Amino acid sequence: MNEQAYLDNLRQLWAKNWPAGTPTTPQYPKGEKPLSEYLRAWAQEAPSRPAIHFYGYDLSYAELDKLSNQFANLLRNLGIQPGDGVAVFMPNCPQLHIAYFGIMKCGAIYVPVSPLSKEMELRYQLGDSKPKVVLCFDGLLSIVHPVCKDLGIKHVMATSYSELTPENPTIPLPDLFHAPKVELKEDILDLYRALASVSDEPLDYVPALDDVFALNYTGGTTGLPKGCEHTHRNIIGTAAAFSPVVFGNYSGEASNSIMLNFLPEFWIAGENAGMLFPMFAGNTLVLLARWDAVSFLEAVQYYKVNSCVMLVDSIDEVLNTPTLNDYDLSSIDTTPCISFIKKLNKDYRNRWRKLTGSTIFEAAFGMTETHTCDTFTKGLQDNDFDLSFDPVFVGLPVPGTEFKICDFTTGELKPLGDEGEILIRTATALKGYFNNPKASADLFAEGGWIRTGDLGMVTKEGFIRYMGRRKEMLKVNGMSVFPTEIEAIIGQHPSVASCGVIGRSDEKKGQVPVAFITLKPGYEETEESLRSWCKNAMAVFKVPEIKLMAQMPMTATGKIRKVELEKAL
Repeated sequence: MNEQAYLDNLRQLWAKNWPAGTPTTPQYPKGEKPLSEYLRAWAQEAPSRPAIHFYGYDLSYAELDKLSNQFANLLRNLGIQPGDGVAVFMPNCPQLHIAYFGIMKCGAIYVPVSPLSKEMELRYQLGDSKPKVVLCFDGLLSIVHPVCKDLGIKHVMATSYSELTPENPTIPLPDLFHAPKVELKEDILDLYRALASVSDEPLDYVPALDDVFALNYTGGTTGLPKGCEHTHRNIIGTAAAFSPVVFGNYSGEASNSIMLNFLPEFWIAGENAGMLFPMFAGNTLVLLARWDAVSFLEAVQYYKVNSCVMLVDSIDEVLNTPTLNDYDLSSIDTTPCISFIKKLNKDYRNRWRKLTGSTIFEAAFGMTETHTCDTFTKGLQDNDFDLSFDPVFVGLPVPGTEFKICDFTTGELKPLGDEGEILIRTATALKGYFNNPKASADLFAEGGWIRTGDLGMVTKEGFIRYMGRRKEMLKVNGMSVFPTEIEAIIGQHPSVASCGVIGRSDEKKGQVPVAFITLKPGYEETEESLRSWCKNAMAVFKVPEIKLMAQMPMTATGKIRKVELEKAL
């Protein structure tokens, strides 16, 4: 099959099915330049506009610009030069945004680290990335400080939630605010005291678009995480390709739209939702330290939030909040969602539409290596068209991105409608894996294509379907069974909190699906009753064995660690 003819045909199909009024090329309202230059522009054009609302603590665009200038100058004073690493080990807070844009302005490399990391995980990531500075939440110093000493990391900074406690909170404060500020040792810098001692004048420096900005580590569901080298071009390219088609804000003028983010911002999807997309459009961000259904409801009502990237699990929790009817969520007009444990279905959509007047839709297919936003489904919801495919329908490629499906072994193109490996070509693809040339070489195929290792299909109409990791697909009596499909069906049971499906070997059937399930509080389903329910919900060869668990093993980004489930077989 000729690749050029294959892609020409796909481009025609994509154009035919493209939602009306949706941009077909990446949009750069302030030009193709580092995102920190967008911050400078908004600070000049709309200096008093709120950039961040954080439980009643607010930062305007002008304030965020000045504080990030100060952080950039502080790093320079510590000897940090372009290309040096700066690790950030903290939960969602305005200080993380200050650091993010300060690191960007001085040309250093941002290394986000999960605040849930334990000592061994922390030691691995800091040892691999070799940052020269670590900024952390002061409550995490007992973990990070000894590791930094052992690794020879000279500069450690700390900050606290207590420094941001508002006199009149707008929404309920999480317990992190009530922890007293930790007394710092002499070799640890207090972030705000250090910032007060440096200039807020901008550095005479703008990083090049192809300079590496971030080391985003892969989720580590299998093997050790790898650091994905993302450039400034990747960062702004992600926003330019995805934000206009999903949120519609790309006029080049500061927007009145209010976005909310609760996704953890050390995670690349949270980085996109909390730092890239609001800054790209000049929006105001309502930032939550972490997910809490009541805080979400309070924030939407108080700030009149217009959009938020949700997890389907979070939507489920909101819809089942006992006090839901006490809140007005009618301001919400855009709700992309991510199907991790629970999957989007018509029931969730109908209930959300009744509650808010807006339609929830699957956000995107993507991977850390491509900055996660490679497809979109917005505009494909007429008559629930997007939900008529099983398993997950992920729509069309975002502007500037291409897909093809190939044979896993030979690399040959597969006809439309056939299953195979998903390959992606996009301007947001990583430069390579940090300090890992072999893994980088294995990732890329000829022509700049990225091998995802994911099983999928491009339908005869040109739409993309994601079927899961190749190694997760099961063969039951010769029939293909996709764990994602079983998880989606079981997730509709009212008692199920989480579900992860893997396969076990079977002499007669080849493989048998096994569903590990946790229950919501107050439910008393048994393995037998759940299996009986499954027999009425899916084809007999898909019906899994059921194993109830008290707690599901999870990664820091909310993915089920199926490697751990395999140990429980």
